[in-house]
Amino acid sequence: MPARDEVHRIGRLLEALAAQDRPGGIPVVVALNNTTDGSRYVIDDAAARYRGRLDILLDEHVFPEELAHAGSARRRAMDLGYERLGGQGVLLATDADARPPSNWISANLKAIAAGADIVGGALALDDAEPAAASLLERWELLARYWETVRAIEDEVDPKDWDPAPRHGDHTGASLAVTAKAYRACGGVPVVPIGEDVALVNAVVAGGGCLRHPAEVQIKVSPRLVGRAAGGMAEAMVALAGDPQRPRSLMAPSFEHWRARAAWRRELRSRPDGNATIARLEPALPPMPCDMALEAGPVR
Repeated sequence: MPARDEVHRIGRLLEALAAQDRPGGIPVVVALNNTTDGSRYVIDDAAARYRGRLDILLDEHVFPEELAHAGSARRRAMDLGYERLGGQGVLLATDADARPPSNWISANLKAIAAGADIVGGALALDDAEPAAASLLERWELLARYWETVRAIEDEVDPKDWDPAPRHGDHTGASLAVTAKAYRACGGVPVVPIGEDVALVNAVVAGGGCLRHPAEVQIKVSPRLVGRAAGGMAEAMVALAGDPQRPRSLMAPSFEHWRARAAWRRELRSRPDGNATIARLEPALPPMPCDMALEAGPVR
């Protein structure tokens, strides 16, 4: 995992990793970057407390200003993890402010064993942290919206390798990727934001299989001040909105998603169709956010 100034949360993450239901030692790489707080002391304490369970490699690095972003940090963390595994096995990536349930590792490995090359985990707000009422309400609205989008996709463009029930999340908070697929795609793209989705697209564009099993989940912080530009905290701020000037939460209409699913289905019928979609879709113009999400039935 990459981490930057996470003294208040990284200990909780390491505790959750130590509580995994998978037996034996768990190798962990923490790539601290451009950190000025006491994160390393929390990590050192966890390494001593969970000795024999967590085998923690702590890497400290200072990136120059132009490279001090999420892409560089995640690339360094995952490259170190790849080296530590000797280019074999499975890399699991998360964020320093996330909190995985006890079956996180085993559920990811089960999906990999079933044939996936890369696995996304569903995001849930961490109820151990306070969150604004507007954020909680809008999170639920958005969750129901995405359930409907997934249902449309499964109806129009069903995929045998990613069957329902499934979610649609594949972010840096929870990713599992085989070392083979990671090597084949060239690793994490060094881009300032969106490096996690870019990695997923690179794996799929190279012929890899992406799955979103419902049982792979992780809790994420609802905090509104984060460490990475374009990261989860900024998404939380945008989702919460301004309680003094409430506005409807807008999203692309379901007609747009139905058309997109039909586009994918047509391409998927061609040789190398899955990889073609992964290469072409990121370059498509954004869908217009022309539908207000309101309480009550979404569909």
